[in-house]
Amino acid sequence: MAIQVARFIGRFAGMPDHKLEGVLSGWVRLPQGFGGGKRKRLFTPPRMFWIFLSQVLEKDGSCRESLRRFQAALFRESGGRSSASTAGYCKARLKLSSGEIRQVSGNIVRRMSRACPWSWHGRPVKVVDGTGISMPDTPVNERTWPLSKRSCTGCGFPVMRMVAIFSLATGALIELAHGSLEVHERTLCRSLWNILDRGDVLLGDRGFCGFADFFLLKLKGVDCVMRKHGRRINAGIIRKISKKDRIVEWRKTKIAPKWLDRGEWEAIPETMAVREVEVTVETPGFRTRKVYVVTTLLDDKLYPAGSISELYRKRWMVELCFRDIKITMGMDILKCKTPKMIETELWMKVVAYNLIRAVMMEAALLHGAPIENLSFKGTVDTVRSWDIYNHILKKDSCLLEAFSVMLEYIAADIVPKRPDRTEPRARKRRPKNYQLLNKPRHIFLEIQHRNRYKKPLS
Repeated sequence: MAIQVARFIGRFAGMPDHKLEGVLSGWVRLPQGFGGGKRKRLFTPPRMFWIFLSQVLEKDGSCRESLRRFQAALFRESGGRSSASTAGYCKARLKLSSGEIRQVSGNIVRRMSRACPWSWHGRPVKVVDGTGISMPDTPVNERTWPLSKRSCTGCGFPVMRMVAIFSLATGALIELAHGSLEVHERTLCRSLWNILDRGDVLLGDRGFCGFADFFLLKLKGVDCVMRKHGRRINAGIIRKISKKDRIVEWRKTKIAPKWLDRGEWEAIPETMAVREVEVTVETPGFRTRKVYVVTTLLDDKLYPAGSISELYRKRWMVELCFRDIKITMGMDILKCKTPKMIETELWMKVVAYNLIRAVMMEAALLHGAPIENLSFKGTVDTVRSWDIYNHILKKDSCLLEAFSVMLEYIAADIVPKRPDRTEPRARKRRPKNYQLLNKPRHIFLEIQHRNRYKKPLS
């Protein structure tokens, strides 16, 4: 086994056996002195980490359900009891630090990269993309993440704009940055440049494609492969490699970007050479028939045009990663009511996502299964259902066997290959024909019977 048995049976002092601790603790390394404080409490910080982790992994994800699960474990272990109220549990969650949880996530990502060192032409590939996340419309949340200007007062929800960098090899979420809707995704991306290492290849869509970005990342030793922005005009062709592959010249604009001061902007040369690969899309269902991929990888012998176009197509994997973490794991709508807890919940979701990816990778390496074809939803369901309470055993070998069987089931859950499948962006099942709340509740006028609506609201 790639992971030692001891990693799966390590217990925190006084903590009842928990299915997630038994299954996932091999990938988790809590920082020294996690949570701080030395008082003996029922909800210690390490214990709270595992309970909160189980909460974000569950379908409902309610505080009551997570507390009841812990109370059942507590009673089985020692006959102990605790208050039925969730108040103590919710107060204990406040003691969790998003910074420490972020550190846990980073440790998982580093261990995954060591276990699966896949590269493209000998270089690690990191994929960047942005998305939006909603949350409860409490006053403090609205002050931190203001509503969209198009929202009616009292009818919208705060939305967090988020940019994340994923590993193309493992699918792990390496790092993220977030802000309000007023902060552009490219600005958030620049705050993540510090995690890019020399030799990395950054893969992204046209929203992150810019003259200064390409030049400054190249200075860091990071090459870019991105779709060309529609407003970018080439200054001229420097060299033609083939009919659809050429080295072109970009010229910087006269106006400096807001994020660069004048001195830094003037230090950047007036022009730079980039490579432009024209890709013709002939597969039915794709919106665009012709795509221009630009890159700072100028050597056509080391990086053929076909390899670059195939790499850009893999950028779609980041959309699937966001679907996994937002839809399958429920991060699309966060539930906490204060900015501090929103931050903690966000990073706990990231930890849960990376742990699922780690288990998938473990199953793929152990059983020789293609990791890109394993079902993420199937893995989440398996981890949720694999109740370690059924294996509260004395022998380490039995626990190892139980974990091995779980990995075997995960490795067998292969998603069928459906190359170039396209589906209409439409829903077959109709929603209920309710009115839309487009005014504050105290002045909203409700139609008495929904069948009297003039037209369906679906």
